[in-house]
Amino acid sequence: MSPRLLLAEDEPALAMVLCDRLEREGYSVVSVHDGISALHTALRTPFDLIVLDVMMPGKNGFEVCRDLRAQGSTVPILMLTARSEVRDRVTGLKSGADDYLPKPFDTSELLARIEALLRRAKGTSAGTAAVYEFGAVKVNTRRREVTRDGELVTLSAKEYQLLCYLLERPNAVVSRDELLEQVWGYRAATNTRTVDVHLGQLRGKLEEDAKQPRYLLTVHGSGYRFVKDS
Repeated sequence: MSPRLLLAEDEPALAMVLCDRLEREGYSVVSVHDGISALHTALRTPFDLIVLDVMMPGKNGFEVCRDLRAQGSTVPILMLTARSEVRDRVTGLKSGADDYLPKPFDTSELLARIEALLRRAKGTSAGTAAVYEFGAVKVNTRRREVTRDGELVTLSAKEYQLLCYLLERPNAVVSRDELLEQVWGYRAATNTRTVDVHLGQLRGKLEEDAKQPRYLLTVHGSGYRFVKDS
C-alpha cells in the first residue's frame, strides 16, 4: 500500500507541483489549502506523514501542529515555510514538528526528508515490543504509549523515536551525529540544534526537574545518555 501523505500548502501552484511529484514517486496524497482543513483532515483520516506549511489562513502551521499533538497524534510532521530564522525553526520543533525545511527548497531534498521520516517511523514501530520504566515514567512500545505517574504524556513522533533510541541503549553515550543519522535520517554532519531541542522537550515532559535531569543527560563534548535506574 502506498504511504498516505497529507499536504497542507496554501500556494495553489506549489501545491499542484508537489502533489504531482509526490504521486509520481508513488505516494497517495491528499491536499488541503488552509490550517482548519488540515487539522480536521488529519484528525479524521490516518496518514503516514504530514507536510505542513506554516503560513496558512485559518490556522498557521504551528497551531495545527500543536493541536494535533495535543490530540495525541504521533504522525511525523515536516514543516515547510519561507520563515528560515533559527527562532522559527525552534518554534516549529517545539510545536511538535519532526523536521523543518525552509523555502525555497529543492524537491529532491524534500523527497529525501520524507523518505527518512517514514523510514524512522517504520523502524520504530517494527522494533521489538518492550516496556521501559524509569522514575515515574513507563514506556510501552507495543502500544506506543508513554505515561508519567499514570497519566498519558503526549509526545511528537520524533520525540518518541529519540526516547526509544536512547532507552534501547541504557547508560551508553550516543553521539549527536549518530542520533541525527539513525533518528532523523541525516547522512552527514548537520549544523542543527534539533537533538538539543527535542531532548529538552522530553526532559520537560518526563523529568521531575528538567533543569537538573536525572535520566536524559547531555555528555558535553560526547553526546547523550539515558541513565537507567540501578
